[in-house]
Amino acid sequence: MSKKYLDCEFMITDIEFPNKGIGVWEDKIVSVKNTIPGQKIRADVKKKRSKFEGRLREVLEKAEYEIEPKCAAFGKCGGCTYQNIEYSKELEIKKKMVLDILEKGGIKDFEFLGIKSSPSTTCYRNKMEFSFGDNGQEGELCLGMRKRESNYEVVNADICQIVDNDIRLVLKCVLDFFRESKDEFYHKIRHTGVLRHLLVRRGHFTKEMLINIVTTSGIKTDLEPLKDRLLELKLDGKIKGISHIVNDGVADVVKADEIIRLYGDDYFYENLLGLKFKISTFSFFQTNSAGAEVLYSTVRDFVGHQKNKVIFDLYCGTGTITQLMSPVAEKVIGIEIVEEAVEAAKVNAELNGIKNCEFIAGDVLKMVDEIKDKPDLIVLDPPREGINPKAIMKIIDFKAEKLVYVSCKASSLAKDLAVFEENGYKVEKVCCVDMFARTYHVESVVMLTKAHN
Repeated sequence: MSKKYLDCEFMITDIEFPNKGIGVWEDKIVSVKNTIPGQKIRADVKKKRSKFEGRLREVLEKAEYEIEPKCAAFGKCGGCTYQNIEYSKELEIKKKMVLDILEKGGIKDFEFLGIKSSPSTTCYRNKMEFSFGDNGQEGELCLGMRKRESNYEVVNADICQIVDNDIRLVLKCVLDFFRESKDEFYHKIRHTGVLRHLLVRRGHFTKEMLINIVTTSGIKTDLEPLKDRLLELKLDGKIKGISHIVNDGVADVVKADEIIRLYGDDYFYENLLGLKFKISTFSFFQTNSAGAEVLYSTVRDFVGHQKNKVIFDLYCGTGTITQLMSPVAEKVIGIEIVEEAVEAAKVNAELNGIKNCEFIAGDVLKMVDEIKDKPDLIVLDPPREGINPKAIMKIIDFKAEKLVYVSCKASSLAKDLAVFEENGYKVEKVCCVDMFARTYHVESVVMLTKAHN
């Protein structure tokens, strides 16, 4: 068993992804989550494999650039990371983390275009999944985010700074209702109780909202009165639909065994760069609509004018990028493994009168073998863990002149870029786009070109 060193005091002097401060204690390099350079901390340190990791116990001295968080739940709530620093410092930290990861991955000699800020650092999230629970002391029912460093306790999110006030009002209404009903939250260990999640989606530009109450099938409380209360709320936007989602699974995720519509529609609309998108409860859509306009504009700039050329949009989701590329290409082909997302993409393309987009449902690894078209340019926006290694080689075999890679996890990005560079491509440009203000996440957009020997 590895030895644990208690009550170690040292300074945090550096930071690395994701959200780990780095310090030196007795000649040992120690990483400690939820710390930032300039802080003096007390932590419990233990060796984990070849590395030393610390568990933060107390910040003894704040960094000189720290500010007072606007959210009273910061530090307890696990939703945000950087409420305690100026946004300019947050951008500096994110830029450094991405560049450090790329350098360690051997990705060098590219043009770095800096980091683009989110249009807003507050009220920007258009989707939130809140959990029912308590504060860990079998106390009053809570509804919000998991407590930092805890898998079970919940911190109320009725003062959350990164969602719109409409979402906060909905959360409070739902929490008040179930506190009165005396229903119990679903306990992750005992598998007892019925209340699981509240899933809210709200169009940033349209202000249309979907509300989903997630419970087990064991709930006995009539939800009609809750529906009526929600519809009576004085909101800035408009509720488009309210649903009851039944989930009897063991895993702590939002999924549907059954969806019972209580009011209205099961979709809403959002606008993005002049296009209209129909979004359902489980559709993928960027969680920061205004930030998505910045991100996709950057992608479009990297793509350039590809008239009379064919573009592949791999991992296309509901086809947002695919459709945004349509004005600058002869044809755009989107591939996505989630069939529901592909159907949504087709609906959205029809909604926007776009004729030169084709959407294919299937695994990129398999589907690239079946497409007869040859791409002049490929846009890649894979899941957080990056591209399947076998799929990378098939993508390389297309010999497209240009690749544009969009990534929300720099470590996965660096790993994939190294493979592309080993196989005839060169990273030319990198630009970061902050889509997740006040958290440690950040998007990167990379342009690669094929080398000609």
